[in-house]
Amino acid sequence: MTRTTHFFLGANSGQGFQTLFPRFCRPEDFHDLLVLKGGPGCGKSTLMRAVGAAMEERGEEVEYLYCSGDPQSLDGVHIPRIRTAIVDGTAPHVIEPRYPAAVGRYVNLGQFYDVAAIKCSRKDVIHYTNAASAAYQRAYRALGAARQMSDSASALMRERMDAEKLLRRTDGIIGRELRGKGGGGEDSLRFLGSLTCQGPIWRFDSVQTLCPRVYQLQDSYGLAALMLQRLHAAAAARGFRSVICPDPEHPDLIHHLLLPELDLAFVTSREGMAYSGSAYRRVRLDTMIDPACAKRFKARIRFSARVAAVLREEGLDALREAKAAHDQLEAVYHPHVDFNGVQQLAREELKRIETYL
Repeated sequence: MTRTTHFFLGANSGQGFQTLFPRFCRPEDFHDLLVLKGGPGCGKSTLMRAVGAAMEERGEEVEYLYCSGDPQSLDGVHIPRIRTAIVDGTAPHVIEPRYPAAVGRYVNLGQFYDVAAIKCSRKDVIHYTNAASAAYQRAYRALGAARQMSDSASALMRERMDAEKLLRRTDGIIGRELRGKGGGGEDSLRFLGSLTCQGPIWRFDSVQTLCPRVYQLQDSYGLAALMLQRLHAAAAARGFRSVICPDPEHPDLIHHLLLPELDLAFVTSREGMAYSGSAYRRVRLDTMIDPACAKRFKARIRFSARVAAVLREEGLDALREAKAAHDQLEAVYHPHVDFNGVQQLAREELKRIETYL
């Protein structure tokens, strides 16, 4: 069976839109990088799905990269073996080929718009575009306030964490699991999920596809980052390539660490990001906090959690509003797109990609 994985390159957070697109689109990593240009409703996601499905039929490993604004849509599709990818190169993750044609190239789907007809809907286009932008700004303000509440509670608990106990536990895992030497190579960065208009979505199925042995880190207060940083450093020192999944709220911190060469993963699990799959081992990081301290601050932690949940719901409502405005925008464009032309272009691009197999 062809192996497929599912990740995000963008994520919504209390710091606004977070993107891994520049890292993913490094030209040295690709033989062919197709950058799709064109506005709403012109068939970008449809083209990517068509190429992905065709590559699966040919037995290629395919990585699907989803849109955090609409997780039913794609931001990219990646065929690793032939070092080829197709990405949505429009805002909020504008991509420009650094070495045009030699590595990256534009694919212009905007050419299939009926420009004269769309200009007749100018007021609607402007209205729905601005409405979606305003809704995203409202979402990020609410998510930013929620992040502050959660960070305050987490900092309170981390100050009372037994760091030495945590590091001893980590070193025990390193000694038991990270044996031998890896094949080397660059680490990959992917978001495992994001808060979306459909709520929080986490693609733990990709973890299980790549890494059958999963350490579930049960962590209510953000303690896992210290363990994951140490695990990653040890893996890198031994030459094991990692798939690093950053925390969208704190992109410099690791949320989940995948080591495919070892069939091994370490995933953070908490409310709103609960891992429900089969666990090889479970590590209860909350026990690294002095029980007396946890009891002492229990009321404050609960209050922060309630306020953060209300604020996140406000952010989620705004994300839904942004999605509704975008749907209206696509409805304006759809009747004026030559989808026969889009399909023909997709066939031409697929034929070119097939020459790399």
